[in-house]
Amino acid sequence: MAEKVLVTGGAGYIGSHCVLELVQAGYVPVVIDNFHNAIRGAEALPESLRRVQQLLRQPILFQEMDITDGAALQELFSKHHFSAVMHFAGLKAVGESVQQPLEYYRVNLTGTIRLLEAMKAHGVRNLVFSSSATVYGDPKYLPLDEKHPAGGCTNPYGKSKYFIEEMIRDLCKAEKDWNAVLLRYFNPIGAHESGLIGEDPQGIPNNLMPYVAQVAVGRREFLSVFGNDYKTDDGTGIRDYIHVVDLAKGHIAALKKLKENCGCKIYNLGTGTGYSVLQMVQAMERASGREIRYTITARREGDVASCYADPTLAERELGWKAAFGLDKMCEDLWRWQLQNPSGFSKN
Repeated sequence: MAEKVLVTGGAGYIGSHCVLELVQAGYVPVVIDNFHNAIRGAEALPESLRRVQQLLRQPILFQEMDITDGAALQELFSKHHFSAVMHFAGLKAVGESVQQPLEYYRVNLTGTIRLLEAMKAHGVRNLVFSSSATVYGDPKYLPLDEKHPAGGCTNPYGKSKYFIEEMIRDLCKAEKDWNAVLLRYFNPIGAHESGLIGEDPQGIPNNLMPYVAQVAVGRREFLSVFGNDYKTDDGTGIRDYIHVVDLAKGHIAALKKLKENCGCKIYNLGTGTGYSVLQMVQAMERASGREIRYTITARREGDVASCYADPTLAERELGWKAAFGLDKMCEDLWRWQLQNPSGFSKN
């Protein structure tokens, strides 16, 4: 019997790519999502999952649900026998979190508590959590390994991720039959090579590469580069960009780790290589064959100069390593953008 895995927020960018990998690895995902970061498609499905079905040629189990709805979660857990949970659901825009801290804490923290309560009530003890490199705050040294102090976050989004990590760690300490893998993502970009699923930010993109791609495809006039006076080679911020398919495969490796009764483990998912904003613009120009206009503006509050991972622990303990390089990330992103100039929307 194939194992059932609950995927919260599974219609989003990373979630949808993980759903695809889960099925290909022989699991049966059950997806819940409240459409906060997803477009509705046909058959009451999010468009992203409708396309995942198209790629897999088989149906995906989906239910519209809000992660903060404890009663609905309890009902879901009594209906299905889950072997594990992958938890992606939550609010994720750094800038917005500064403006709406209470809403970020309500959704991210309360939602996770409701989920953990449902897991506890129904004897599900295996969790993969979608955390973020933002928990490291301003790097004290580079590359960032998992021993780097965490919690010095500069925004409520990052703090919410850190609090959830702590919550899960405390739970694993108190109840020895719990296993959790906390995955600290660096900067996921790119798309599935079919060009059918990818990142579809609602409104103005908060992340660099969807914005760059929208400039390349003509949806936006130019890119604003926030600051060129950082202590980096070209003055622009350096980040560790990772292909979303590599990231998704990291989640499958994490699921396998849970089988070892691993307790609570933390892993960075990154490539170990940092690229500057201008290097990313040039890479996208190569992939698209188009000029990408940009203008330099003031630094954005809370941005650090440089941030990249030491991914060796994940390689050693999960047997996982990022396989795709920068050009592949940009080629796949460009294919997605070109085939879907308005994202998942029909217009």
